[in-house]
Amino acid sequence: MTDYSGPTGRGRNQKRWFGGCALSGGKTPVPTGAAPVWPSPALWTVGPWAERRVRTYHGDGVRIAVIGTCSADRTQLAEAARISDPTAVTESWSGSFTVVRSTRDGVEVITDASGACPVYTTRTRDGLIVWGSSSYALSALHGGRIDREWFSAYLGDKHSAPRDRSAWAGVRPVPPGHRLFLTPDSMTMSRWWTPVSRPREDALDRIRSALVDGVHARVRGGGVSTDLSGVDSTTLAVIAAQHVPVTGVTAHPTGLTEGGDLLHTRDLNVPGLTRERFEVTERHLPFSPFTDTLPPTDEPPPSAASWSAFAGQLRAARQTEAQGCHLTGDGGDNLFLPPPTHLVALAQKRQWAKLWNDASAWARLRRRAPWPYVRSALTHDVASLARSAPSAPPWLLCSAPERTRPENPDEALVSLVHGVARAAASDTQLADHVGVEQHNPYFDGAVLDAVVSLRAADRFSAHRYKPALMDAIGDLLPAVVRERTTKGSFVSDYHRAVRLHLDRVLSMCEGPLTEAELVDPGKLRSTVHAAALGARVPWAHLLTTLGTHLWWQSVEKTPAPCWYLSKVACV
Repeated sequence: MTDYSGPTGRGRNQKRWFGGCALSGGKTPVPTGAAPVWPSPALWTVGPWAERRVRTYHGDGVRIAVIGTCSADRTQLAEAARISDPTAVTESWSGSFTVVRSTRDGVEVITDASGACPVYTTRTRDGLIVWGSSSYALSALHGGRIDREWFSAYLGDKHSAPRDRSAWAGVRPVPPGHRLFLTPDSMTMSRWWTPVSRPREDALDRIRSALVDGVHARVRGGGVSTDLSGVDSTTLAVIAAQHVPVTGVTAHPTGLTEGGDLLHTRDLNVPGLTRERFEVTERHLPFSPFTDTLPPTDEPPPSAASWSAFAGQLRAARQTEAQGCHLTGDGGDNLFLPPPTHLVALAQKRQWAKLWNDASAWARLRRRAPWPYVRSALTHDVASLARSAPSAPPWLLCSAPERTRPENPDEALVSLVHGVARAAASDTQLADHVGVEQHNPYFDGAVLDAVVSLRAADRFSAHRYKPALMDAIGDLLPAVVRERTTKGSFVSDYHRAVRLHLDRVLSMCEGPLTEAELVDPGKLRSTVHAAALGARVPWAHLLTTLGTHLWWQSVEKTPAPCWYLSKVACV
């Protein structure tokens, strides 16, 4: 029998997650701190879940739970419980959520289309199937072993990390847009969501309703805080302010009182919106010794290197009247500012004039020649047009697995969103540590479904900023938001941070990544020195590597989640 005993984790830092076991009756593994949703087959939650984020319906031998933010009312929950295919109902709901349905035949777990609500599975050494929304928690059933193959790909290009693996050995993700069906002895998966094409006006209407309804579902019950920086976060703040009081928090570098995001938010006068500033001081810089230890998460979070500023801004938001609910604009750039993968579709349709014009316009923006874009379009090379990091960093020792090559612009967009949405879930876990419930409405499944249903050519423009977003929702926004075409930059803060804390950053070039023979410490140190001198360096790769170092140290130093065997599903 597997030994599930272990040290008790720090309850104060316990993140929110949920899960269950396929076994009905008998002893099942249960995580410490679990609260029952229903007893058998077990469904539990861990951590401080608001009542409105876990809703259930029981009737006619069927139990259904919707966990997360969801626009559905009780009547719609009952309908999803009654019909044979609940996705026929749930696919129209706004928000980010997971649906769990228990019947006499087994347990069905329905994942969201975007991947913002990840679900993972594992088998214990005794053959029991356990599933949950935290790969880190499930990894404790296998000794918390890192998946080296996943990391070799992640460090080479974080957007190309294998989608069918997690950061942990023995723990596998359920793909977004799939249903997982569990019985005590079996586990099967099938796809329920596939992108569809819609007429332009229909697609734009759906983008609008998905965003508005998704924000509304989150702000019921009190005021909220939001990031207030670029177009994406400001759009959410304006929508939320139509329903509840909103505190918008704008981060700015120390000493800077004009320009950048501050210039645009200064002229933003919206009823119900209060503007606050958060000054990024020296103690908030990346790699600062004042930074709290990074909490453990499912995988390296996007904000790992900037954890001090991220936590500081969330704590500032928590001091407002926002009741701990915070909206971010994460995902907006991925959806509404895509690379020119639509050039392939133009080549397939032989629209040569538009192909040349768009390729030339994109080349001017990137200060490059247009011919490589045209060549990729003519050879239907979607991957090269979509690629954000064209080559692995020089310090990477392992050879990254071959990248998955998308076949069309829609597939490229969906794959990108799936990756960044899953990573963003780790940032949400960081926010849990601060005591803030963070939400990313742009990662809602209904929003992705609506955006990808729009023709690829209508999603892209080298002459208009985020045309799909503006066409869908621009009339709700003040002119100062509609007309904005830039966003603030904090690259100078990274150079400054490396200079100020050079010894500390250099120490990050040694440690678990070098011990695992994933990186060359000498080449990594050379890049760090170059960054300290202000030279141009591959910041995306560098921050990914250093953030992974901080994350790996965190999970090594933190007691593993504790599991125990119980006949009672949850105690």
